[in-house]
Amino acid sequence: MKHTLRVLALAALLLAATACGKSGSPPVKGPQPEDLPVYQVQAGFQLPSSPTWEKAKRRGHLVVGAKEDQPYMGEKDPASGRYSGFDIEIAKMMSASLGFDPKTIEFKTIASANRETALQNGQIDYYVGTYTINANRKKQVGFAGPYFMAGQSLLVRKGETDIKGPEDLDGKKVCSAAGSTPYQRLQKEFPRAVLVAYDTYSVCVDNLLTYQVDAVSTDDSILLGYAAKVPEELKVVGKPFSEEPYGIGVPRSDNALRFALDDALAANEKNGNWKKAYEATLGLSGQPAPTPPAIDRYPAS
Repeated sequence: MKHTLRVLALAALLLAATACGKSGSPPVKGPQPEDLPVYQVQAGFQLPSSPTWEKAKRRGHLVVGAKEDQPYMGEKDPASGRYSGFDIEIAKMMSASLGFDPKTIEFKTIASANRETALQNGQIDYYVGTYTINANRKKQVGFAGPYFMAGQSLLVRKGETDIKGPEDLDGKKVCSAAGSTPYQRLQKEFPRAVLVAYDTYSVCVDNLLTYQVDAVSTDDSILLGYAAKVPEELKVVGKPFSEEPYGIGVPRSDNALRFALDDALAANEKNGNWKKAYEATLGLSGQPAPTPPAIDRYPAS
């Protein structure tokens, strides 16, 4: 009974961090503002060949799609409304490189299943939120990057001994985000797993903590963040069983913006901003900064 109550309390903690923000709720764990890099705004930057950039210029700021429930990657503090994490830092350094003060970014939380629609409809200027580049998505949107290489893995309860890797998922309830690459891979490669889908991973983790599912599967970068929040109850098991190159989603026809973001990523990797941003965010999970993946400057279509 004590264990059950403790698990329920931990589940409530995670939901409080991503939902209600009631008075007295534990603060969102994550990077401290004073530890984050400061990005130099590129004065006089112009990109008239990009309709997205021109629209943002008239508006006076960028609108960026993001996640709000992924610790150390993209997380929103319900009390302050502030977004934090490695993806958020990537969005900020891109803003500065495009000539916009990062402090003026308007972040919008967009669920995985709605990313392409948000870009196609002009709801956002670009999207930074554990967005895996793949051939099917390239038919709908453009991608700058990749800026990070993740891999699909499994999150289980600390006392779990039956699940050591994806080969142990037969008959197990596995939760992932609807419309995500990890969910689609589970459907295709592990058909004997019992799949459960929600819009957000925070709900998956809540279901894991309350024994409604046996595992949560998505990119190791996301799972490490959740495990770091409650290490006494959760752990990541097995080796990553995929490669997930994270890119910055842009409107498909706006090649000028895509190429400008590729240039910005290369410059921020070279000047050390990328590594500083990682160390102040995802690096808090205990994983050292990896070498950034090679940028794929694929030709305009």
